[in-house]
Amino acid sequence: MRREELVDLNAFLAVAEAESFTRAAAKLGTSQSALSYTVRRLETRLGVRLLTRTTRRVAPTEAGERLLKTLRPALDDIAVELASLSELREKPAGTIRITTSEHAANSVLWPALERLLPNYPDVHVELAIDSGLTDIVAGRFDAGVRLEESVARDMVAVRIGPDLRMAVVGAPAYFATRPKPRSPQDLADHQCINLRLPTAGGLYAWELEKDGRELRVRVEGQLAFNNASMVVRAAVSGFGLACTLEDYVEAYVADGRLIRVLEDWCPPFAGYHLYYPSRRQPSAAFALLVEALRYRS
Repeated sequence: MRREELVDLNAFLAVAEAESFTRAAAKLGTSQSALSYTVRRLETRLGVRLLTRTTRRVAPTEAGERLLKTLRPALDDIAVELASLSELREKPAGTIRITTSEHAANSVLWPALERLLPNYPDVHVELAIDSGLTDIVAGRFDAGVRLEESVARDMVAVRIGPDLRMAVVGAPAYFATRPKPRSPQDLADHQCINLRLPTAGGLYAWELEKDGRELRVRVEGQLAFNNASMVVRAAVSGFGLACTLEDYVEAYVADGRLIRVLEDWCPPFAGYHLYYPSRRQPSAAFALLVEALRYRS
């Protein structure tokens, strides 16, 4: 492939991803007219139209979509190989982009980064906080952090945190007028604070287990949030029972602001894992970060 063809393909990819010649030109550091000429040159050489242009946006045609599906992985592989050249440097260097939940970022990632980064000033880390199951390939992330159960089987997964537990809690004021639940079935008689999951948009069914018996309990109540911190805040204020990760509420339980119930129905489960595509060739910086995060019990 000639150098000119690589330039044309890169120009097409930039416009297709930005959905705009103006934004793509700014990203590539060129003029809009030069970029438009480059894309037209590619379309002429291929004999097909790759982009549909309107006054508001630019979108790939069917032929453009087919080219994108081939082009993105190929250019990603090139970018990975170029990044791996940093291994030849005396010190690891480069930028690592990770998508993660807020809880994982606070409890696992940040403590490790706080220790690691001062010793490696040429390593840069970008954390994208997102509770949804982000596609790390489409989002051009180097890795993601999720619970083991959420990691796709075709990914390399490295355990980076201890087991976790859920906790069902309520405020003393709430229990002043209601008996404590002794079994999951008792939850039907309680006000419960729901959590809406960003992945599917539905409400979280409380996952409880005892002696090998697993239950997914749909609860009802006056409040629902898409944020765990707000669920805990509402529970502390006495609005009902909450089911959340144990370390979100351990300080409130310790000082008596929340009371734990159904503890025997909340066994430990596998914690956070760092995952990335199996075809990824780790750079020195990425390998360094993986080792710093790797969980050692």
